[in-house]
Amino acid sequence: QVHFVESGGGLVQPGGSLRLSCVASGNIFNIYAMGWYRQAPGKQRELVARIISSSRTNYADSVKGRFTISRDNAKNTVYLQMNSLKPEDTAVYYCNEHLGVGVAGGYWGQGTQVTVSS
Repeated sequence: QVHFVESGGGLVQPGGSLRLSCVASGNIFNIYAMGWYRQAPGKQRELVARIISSSRTNYADSVKGRFTISRDNAKNTVYLQMNSLKPEDTAVYYCNEHLGVGVAGGYWGQGTQVTVSS
């Protein structure tokens, strides 16, 4: 079982940028797809980005054009570059293996808080 540790969150103003990192406890080379998820208080957790390889990525409509997901298998790390942040992006962000629609890995990390506010 691979576990993940997220970091890079913080408080930013609307229009600002953050880069989130997700470090895995094991080798992610054989993980087919990784995803970034977010959950705001009182709301359902949602998948915002998924990556198989640099040429095979997917994004939720709400973040398309603003967020970029990438992975560095040699560093066992997945990144989420977030630009043009909006207040509605405020949430706890998690990474996990993406196994299919509505299916993720069995263990979630602590996540990293992203707050977008003026």
